[in-house]
Amino acid sequence: MATLEINPSLFAGLPVRLSPEVAEALHSGQPVVALESNVISHGLPRPLNLDAARDVEDAVRQNGAVPATSAVIAGQCVIGLSSDELDQIGTAEGVRKASSRGLGACLASGEVGATTIAATMVLAHAAGIRTVASAGLGGVHRDVDQSFDISSDLVQLTRSKVMLVCAGAKTILDLPKTLEYMETQCIPVIAYRSDDFPAFYVTSSGLRCPIRIDDAVELANAARFHWSVPGAGSLVITHPIATDHALDRETVENAIQQGLAEAQSLQVTGAAVTKFLMRAVDRATDGASSTANAAVLASTAGVASEIARAWSQMRVGAAL
Repeated sequence: MATLEINPSLFAGLPVRLSPEVAEALHSGQPVVALESNVISHGLPRPLNLDAARDVEDAVRQNGAVPATSAVIAGQCVIGLSSDELDQIGTAEGVRKASSRGLGACLASGEVGATTIAATMVLAHAAGIRTVASAGLGGVHRDVDQSFDISSDLVQLTRSKVMLVCAGAKTILDLPKTLEYMETQCIPVIAYRSDDFPAFYVTSSGLRCPIRIDDAVELANAARFHWSVPGAGSLVITHPIATDHALDRETVENAIQQGLAEAQSLQVTGAAVTKFLMRAVDRATDGASSTANAAVLASTAGVASEIARAWSQMRVGAAL
């Protein structure tokens, strides 16, 4: 089994602390799955957020990998939160949303920051963690013609080298444009054991994924060859929410349309729109969307662990 090592040049000047469990796993080449913390602080209501965070870490462990939830705490990028640190992210007031562009400011301020998918990809790549799990990817917003709002998740996919395992992109986004953006940026989008591009807590967006792979070893090999191409970035691996947890697409779409109208009338703009729409869908589904969100977090974490195991079993060099 290959030994995965931290890339010190990528961490140069960046204060990083690995938990003992994550550090040992990386040193011995065990499979590790990186997890964001923004969903704990900003994505789910309390107390569901902490229950979901622990369920996700349990799903990783039950599927043979080590969880590495990240956050910014006391001026350090922490990879592998302790139980107390997880509680802090889930209960503290004023936790900053830390994307890749905001890591520096969050570190300098000494504030607690919850890492987004983009920031988690940055830290995972630098630490040598090749698999990141999340529920729904950010993407191109529906009002992009006016707002030019495109998630930094998509940009970071071109800069980091990870396999991002998710249930597609958030339903509130313009999904055809999101797929088109990733194609333009040479980001492979691979459906794992399914055909369609899922839409977060909806099993299918109605759009086909460009590539389907059913075997974890084949997928790991696809990543290995992809990263052999000069300048290649990340891969997006999609796996839909389980049918018994999924929401009806028409119900969700109606809630989004109503939420968009309300956001416009209340002059909700910019980054606040995403959370506003997510809460609108939650109200329209009597809280079922939050339950679905928690369920899909655990399911993608389990799939990511399976892929991480396949990757760790390959005798690949740390330079990949």
